[in-house]
Amino acid sequence: MAVPAQDLHEEPRVVLSARGLSKSFGAFLAVRDVDLDIEHARVHALIGPNGAGKTTVFNLLTKFLQPTAGSITLLGTDITKTSPDKVARMGLVRSFQISAVFPHLTVLDNVRVALQRPNGLSTQFWLPTSALDRLNDRADELIETVGLKRERNAIAADLSYGRKRVLEIATTLALDPKVLLLDEPMAGMGQEDIGTVSNIIREVAKTRAVLMVEHNLSVVADICHQVTVLQRGEILAEGDYATVSKDERVRLAYMGTEDA
Repeated sequence: MAVPAQDLHEEPRVVLSARGLSKSFGAFLAVRDVDLDIEHARVHALIGPNGAGKTTVFNLLTKFLQPTAGSITLLGTDITKTSPDKVARMGLVRSFQISAVFPHLTVLDNVRVALQRPNGLSTQFWLPTSALDRLNDRADELIETVGLKRERNAIAADLSYGRKRVLEIATTLALDPKVLLLDEPMAGMGQEDIGTVSNIIREVAKTRAVLMVEHNLSVVADICHQVTVLQRGEILAEGDYATVSKDERVRLAYMGTEDA
């Protein structure tokens, strides 16, 4: 298990916190009394069997759902009742399970579009396309960071599925998140792309917090510092992967056998 070494200049500190987080849909309690602490410069995995409540927790943290009870704090500010767009501007940014890029734009233009908001250009529709040229240097930095330099001028629709997911990470990083939430980043990928994205997440987590839902336990073991296991909307176990993988309750609930 090769968890990335901690950067000596980036001390872990809690940047996203939830206390007593609960969500009901009618009589169904999807999430019950969840406490989470997500730390800067750490990769934190949220795992569990289907129906465990992982996506609901993600939706609560990013404010796509309003909690029935509990509180959420981002960088010391209570965001329990804050709108999703404001939370994103505060630095909590989510990528979705399904790749979301502009298929008919180039890799460069996809990243330039994402850079418009943090550079104050998102509402200046009257400007010529050449006005985006000022974003090229930063766009190229992000493209190189995720390993898409050779595909810089390629049309996004022509990329493999795995490379599209890599491009999505680049566009997410363009928003300069302080906390990055990744929803099954390895879903549908081949082994080569999994290795590439794992390395990208490792690098990204040196300067920000990463919370990810991921079913690939080899990836979780390899890159995650902390793991929270959910079952039926409640926290079943928490700790590093070596600890939770030995927990008999986790083996029974998540892996289906005591011998997993």
